[in-house]
Amino acid sequence: MKTKQIVFTKPYAAELLESECLPPKKDEVTVSLEYSAISSGTEKANFIGLRNGTNISEDEEAVFPRTVGYSAAGIVSEVGCGITDIKIGDKVVVYWGKHKKDITVNRNNVFKIPDGVSTQEASMTLISTFPLAAVRKTRLEIGESAMVMGLGILGVFAVQELKAAGAYPVIAVDPVKERREFALKMGADYALDPTGGNFVKDVTALSDGGVNVCIEVTGLGVGLIQALDCMKRMGRVALLGCTRSSHFEIDYYGKVHGRGISLIGAHTMARPKTESSAGLWTDADDLKAILNLIKGGRLNFKDMICEIHSPNEANKIYNRLANEKNFPIGVLFDWRYCR
Repeated sequence: MKTKQIVFTKPYAAELLESECLPPKKDEVTVSLEYSAISSGTEKANFIGLRNGTNISEDEEAVFPRTVGYSAAGIVSEVGCGITDIKIGDKVVVYWGKHKKDITVNRNNVFKIPDGVSTQEASMTLISTFPLAAVRKTRLEIGESAMVMGLGILGVFAVQELKAAGAYPVIAVDPVKERREFALKMGADYALDPTGGNFVKDVTALSDGGVNVCIEVTGLGVGLIQALDCMKRMGRVALLGCTRSSHFEIDYYGKVHGRGISLIGAHTMARPKTESSAGLWTDADDLKAILNLIKGGRLNFKDMICEIHSPNEANKIYNRLANEKNFPIGVLFDWRYCR
């Protein structure tokens, strides 16, 4: 059947185009999306033409068209043969899909939404598993101090998840005042401006000599260097933000080696595919954990939603993403009335 999909046709151009949705084959389901969430860092990079894969050179010319939108939720409209645990009408998360009104995916790429969790909230759950995986990899202990560098959507989810995991204090860091204020609203104990002259001294004082754990989400060399300056000996830094430029230098001997700091690759693709173990969970198991934490009131996704827009507004929204210093944290597309 014919459907609609957001496509980046060239740099700084997003179009809502007609697309095909194929009927489900064996072990596939078709979902009519209700909401899909913008993952700001990844989608901005794709929209403006930066590299969009860890195995691609940063100097390689951008190739268009590009399609994005991997975190969404909707209603199952059709099921293929061989599927007995998902039925038409079920509310599901669609992960690793697209910004697309109707989408057919493998059964393994949908997850039932429990009662008490809305499709609006659930549409952001895959994005929220990225910082959760980073937190797990640091092996955070209850009562350890933690810092989040960069307060986009991943950073604010990291703030909530660190708090839920028992970190204290949770220090949120961003140069944008509004983002610091939002992080405090979402559970951070302190929020600091990294451009302040006493930044490292302030972090050290708040964390009793340096933080044990840092979730680095800026993807910038300066962000990582500042994080390293704030770490306690034997601290762990999870590299969650995608560092799309390698044009920076680190004094590894002084900032990492000599102080026993662990640098941990935390890209979401660096996780197990089929079986979870301590500190290393699959997409599906982390999704289940997030949905249960929302249902149980441990995570607040309702207040993460700042704006909801029609997919027809995609070009305007993505140009705002590319140009606004304080683009809203949680932005959803509402597909229910898209024609």
